[in-house]
Amino acid sequence: MSRPRRRGRDIHGVLLLDKPQGMSSNDVLQKVKRIYNANRAGHTGALDPLATGMLPICLGEATKFSQYLLDSDKRYRVIARLGQRTDTSDADGQIVQERPVTFSAGQLASALETFSWGYRTDSVDVFGAKVSG
Repeated sequence: MSRPRRRGRDIHGVLLLDKPQGMSSNDVLQKVKRIYNANRAGHTGALDPLATGMLPICLGEATKFSQYLLDSDKRYRVIARLGQRTDTSDADGQIVQERPVTFSAGQLASALETFSWGYRTDSVDVFGAKVSG
């Protein structure tokens, strides 16, 4: 015999949250569901736990158009420390290599132009790693 499913509230709409650093998008989603006691909720694209930024949370009927938000254009602002490499390829890792980086303002502008049309990401082993269960 299965236990009855807990029934929450039918609440509908989009909540735009500024996700804090250190929480996963799913952590934020689950907290919102608990606070509002919402039956249905979903986010419109995961932000890395190290990232901060706006995270739309769709509640109830709004989950039906969350795909449109997922497919929409997004902008990102990045702060990077050049010349350092970590064992996890992110700010949480231990520095394993450090070297001076010198470039002109023109070289920097030229390099940044490559990001205006799309994105580039490096595959990192720890992104999908399961830790403690």
